[in-house]
Amino acid sequence: MARPKKEEADHGEGATEIVEIDVADIPTRELNDHLRDLMNAGTKKVILKNICGQRYIGTRLYSPERKIMEIEIFGTPGNDLGAFLYGHKIRVHGNAQDGVGNTMDAGEIVVEGRAGDVLGFSMRGGKIFVRDSVGYRTALHMKEYEDKQPVVVIGGTSQDFLGEYMAGGIVILLGLGDRKHKGNYLGTGMHGGVIYLRGTVDKTQVGSQVEISQLDDIDMKILETYVSEFIERFPDLGLKKEQILKDEFVRLTPQSKRPYSKLYAY
Repeated sequence: MARPKKEEADHGEGATEIVEIDVADIPTRELNDHLRDLMNAGTKKVILKNICGQRYIGTRLYSPERKIMEIEIFGTPGNDLGAFLYGHKIRVHGNAQDGVGNTMDAGEIVVEGRAGDVLGFSMRGGKIFVRDSVGYRTALHMKEYEDKQPVVVIGGTSQDFLGEYMAGGIVILLGLGDRKHKGNYLGTGMHGGVIYLRGTVDKTQVGSQVEISQLDDIDMKILETYVSEFIERFPDLGLKKEQILKDEFVRLTPQSKRPYSKLYAY
């Protein structure tokens, strides 16, 4: 199943074990069991070739010792990539399906294409970078937990219900390639966090609980940080931070931390 090989570590501290697996005929459960075994054995990096729809990759990789593993994927992973991800790094050379980063706790996911619906659902920590666009209900119920602040940076734009019931975290849509933000119901039920959009949106596109405002100096520092990280992860795009930040951005924030308080008896 696996072909281990040795490769010099980038940090010059000697050899790092890398395991390469052709997963064309390996079902989801068997693959994820094997990934867990490799992590427990101390493997630092796994390269998965010919991925086609296998789900939950990166899930069940928690360990009390907090072992960290890098997973590089060639192909199209199935739903719930990186669900409950705990500190690991995943890079996809291609597109990803629905549920990327579902309830993600820490770590990083990079998608070199587009991603499907409900990306970052209930995400409470870590970072997700998507080169192109995403589907419906991205950042649904994203939240902050203790000192964790989740971050999602999208190179393109999103479909409807971006940031629905969002309770914390940062979402950035860069609208690269002059993609206009056509999604509706942005921030419906939003009661925490912030969404930054490059370009503009009309009031009719956002939830009634959402305030559209201009950026201040703190916002610009946040954008500068995460736009720089986005560019670092996709050097093939040939982008420069200054090119992106010179354009207009708007900020979407909730008008209230309890938009539905009238529905409750307390």
